[in-house]
Amino acid sequence: SGCAAVFGADCQANGLDARAHIGYLPGELGFYGDMSGASTLDFLGRLTRGGIDTRRRRDLLDRLELSPSDLQRPIREYSTGMKRKLGIVQAFDSDRPLLILDEPTEGLDPLMQEALYGLLEDTRRRGRTVFMSSHVLPEVERVCDRIGLLRHGDLVLAAAVDDVRRLAARRVHLVFRETVPVPDGAWPEGCEAADVTPAAWHIRVRGPLGPLIALIATLPVQDVDVHEPHLEEVLRHFYKDEAAE
Repeated sequence: SGCAAVFGADCQANGLDARAHIGYLPGELGFYGDMSGASTLDFLGRLTRGGIDTRRRRDLLDRLELSPSDLQRPIREYSTGMKRKLGIVQAFDSDRPLLILDEPTEGLDPLMQEALYGLLEDTRRRGRTVFMSSHVLPEVERVCDRIGLLRHGDLVLAAAVDDVRRLAARRVHLVFRETVPVPDGAWPEGCEAADVTPAAWHIRVRGPLGPLIALIATLPVQDVDVHEPHLEEVLRHFYKDEAAE
């Protein structure tokens, strides 16, 4: 139950109007194998309300290294990566205000992944909105401003990437020039001892580091290593917490 609208256009009652605002890259590309890449782009362009920007298409083809000779070949001869690149071009060349991309880097080599990341950054700077689904969490962390986490079909988390990182503890490793007394009793707020000896401390810190810095200010610290949590660590703990409940 419920309803959905895209820029005010009801997806059920005015589906064509809603889709006219969207550039879409599906996870499974259903291109016609006998058509060439060029014919496919022209065909999809004719189906697009308002047409496409030909200069933008040429720029996309250059950035994704799809040559004129590539575009003349039938799609059945394309590799998975080439099909993905063609799909990216057709999603972006109409310059819609909303892009929905399903696993956009699947099948791309590292150089083409970098090209796509640059394209996403340019798109964001131009004020467009991108919804991207991905199971590659380092990629999500790199290119996304906000994330949503689905669990059993429910949206259980929606927040800025930086806010999600703060849900997990930082790991702080302290090494001392000489042995120091191990704190006896409570640690500063937000600090939890993971492995503490007179020569080195491994501490988990949630929140600001100030209380820990105040504690060690007079100690003979030789080295400090602060490990910021990655998105993958946060979500792994999130799933574990959900499973425990």
